[in-house]
Amino acid sequence: MKIDCHVHVTPPDIIADWKKYAEKEPYFSLISNSKVNKFATADDVAAVLEKDNFDKAVVFGFGFNDMGLCRYVNDYVIENVKKYPDKLIGFAVAPPGGRETAAEIERCYGAGLKGVGELFPAGQGIDLLNEGKEISLAGVCKELNIPLLLHANENVGHYYPGKTDVPLQDIEKFVLNNPDLKIILAHFGGGIFIYETMKEINAGFRNVYYDTAVAPYLFDSRIYNVVKALGICGRLLFGSDFPILPPSRYFKSLNASALGDDDKELILGLNAAKLLGI
Repeated sequence: MKIDCHVHVTPPDIIADWKKYAEKEPYFSLISNSKVNKFATADDVAAVLEKDNFDKAVVFGFGFNDMGLCRYVNDYVIENVKKYPDKLIGFAVAPPGGRETAAEIERCYGAGLKGVGELFPAGQGIDLLNEGKEISLAGVCKELNIPLLLHANENVGHYYPGKTDVPLQDIEKFVLNNPDLKIILAHFGGGIFIYETMKEINAGFRNVYYDTAVAPYLFDSRIYNVVKALGICGRLLFGSDFPILPPSRYFKSLNASALGDDDKELILGLNAAKLLGI
């Protein structure tokens, strides 16, 4: 089974008039105005899964700051998970720390969604150092036993829209403050996984998964060799970040790596199936 764990979907009416929404949502504006940005509907996702021979995709709307917009894109995800029950797995988005955050996540869970994210620490003002403030976010995910997908990025190298200055130390403290929370760190966790060579990080990150989203833009095939050397192939999830990149863009690098067939099977779907209970 092949599962793409990082796919963005956008309702058609938001796609048609995205500049109107960007006026009130600065982070959405930043991402949407990027030269590499693309939008996709749920129907587009179903088509690319068929084209690239993937069985399922984890889909989610944009993590807005406005709860009304989050609820709207969550409803779109819920609707299309029902439309494509054998292809789409839904995650919910919500602004952190709000009075309605826990209730919205619980509502989406009750409607069949299986996780939360992708959320943006910088774009949504998530205070990773203040566990109490985010208890409505982390706490409800722990209570429901569902994963939280967080955006992360490397703090070195070239700039691109969406690359923020959130320190890896903040991510570390959030993880260590929530040891029982299943966390997916997008984009190889911004490279924080390399510190799993430290005993205390490896032990504290036992419930942390990483995804491969936009790896072809950031790393060469050796990134997979490092994952294999660290013994964490069982916690790496394939994520394409479609529609920015289709799943097929990843196979050249995967096949050029030192990963064995068993490793690839874990990364391309078995890890996600286990994490999501499917």
